[in-house]
Amino acid sequence: MSAAHPTPLIDRAVAALPRPVAGRRVVVAMSGGVDSATAAALLVRAGHEVVGMTMRLYDAAGTAAGRGRCCGPRDLDDARRVAEALGVPHYVIDLEEAFTRAVVDDFVDTYLAGATPNPCVRCNQHIKFTPLLARARAVGAAILATGHYARIAPGPDGAPALPRAVDPDKDQSYFLFSMPAAALAAVWFPLGDLAKGEVRAIAGALGLPVAGKAESHEICFVPDGDHAGFVARAALARGRSLPAAGDIVDAGGRVLGRHAGTHRFTIGQHRGLGNLRGVPAGERRVVTALDAAGGRVVVGDRAQAARRELVLDDVRWHGPLAPDLAVQLRHRGEAWPAAIEADGARLRVRLDGEGAVVAPGQAAVLYDGARVVGGGWIAV
Repeated sequence: MSAAHPTPLIDRAVAALPRPVAGRRVVVAMSGGVDSATAAALLVRAGHEVVGMTMRLYDAAGTAAGRGRCCGPRDLDDARRVAEALGVPHYVIDLEEAFTRAVVDDFVDTYLAGATPNPCVRCNQHIKFTPLLARARAVGAAILATGHYARIAPGPDGAPALPRAVDPDKDQSYFLFSMPAAALAAVWFPLGDLAKGEVRAIAGALGLPVAGKAESHEICFVPDGDHAGFVARAALARGRSLPAAGDIVDAGGRVLGRHAGTHRFTIGQHRGLGNLRGVPAGERRVVTALDAAGGRVVVGDRAQAARRELVLDDVRWHGPLAPDLAVQLRHRGEAWPAAIEADGARLRVRLDGEGAVVAPGQAAVLYDGARVVGGGWIAV
């Protein structure tokens, strides 16, 4: 590793990390990307005993793109090269079966049911901070560190809380709300106080072999971005029937066109609707509802797609329900002021303003200022 004379930026990043403790081992989840590599490098420079672990989640080598993050052969090789450069042990952990069951199958089932999944949230819930954390503890590590852009800091009651990252453009706290609250005490996010440009600069200054590696914005097991094609292949491989072709209709039931299966659509989508009969040129229609059982795609204008009231299922908590919370409905989306009340095991959310276009199956995350309080999945 180069950069024998660290820059002030590296000094600042290292100084923000917890101090090393004799006998305390830190496992870093290394995806093969620049973020996790930089997190590992900073911990090494701070004097921690670091072990790298890379999850083998899904074999994307047979897809058209063949470059899935966290699972492709290139990414495993890149993680190994970074570990060698840092002089730390590196292990590849096979979690493909658990990942397929908890994330891939959920992705397929949710689309087939006419809803929209969020696999990154499911992965954080069921894989990264459950079996991976258990594997870290199995090798004697007290801490699991990742390259996520988020922070952990004491909350109002002194227990570990989950605030947003300093960089608003990279903040990933939305994806992390579903991680077990008990895991916060054993997890570090070394990049939470850094901007993405600073991380790139640190990686370059330290001579990390992935410093210039491009980011991937696709789902790791769908590296070509063809969600509908993946769902079709996976469903057929599992002996499942695909949704049949059906009608595209307006709110009154008037048939405007045909579609090739409801799994190809999500609420708010306007692409792929084709030429709709009776809709003037230049007037955009979006999907406002999906009836998977009836095989219908309902379309209208954006106002018809927007909703002011949501119901959340499978709610996860990182703090008490407070009166002045905001709800974020998508990654990088704005946080909406909302009235939130418990409804049995569910939460009922009433948005201020004109409402938002949301899809059942997506995550809704509650914030108290910059701190994650909890969240759930949009049911209706």
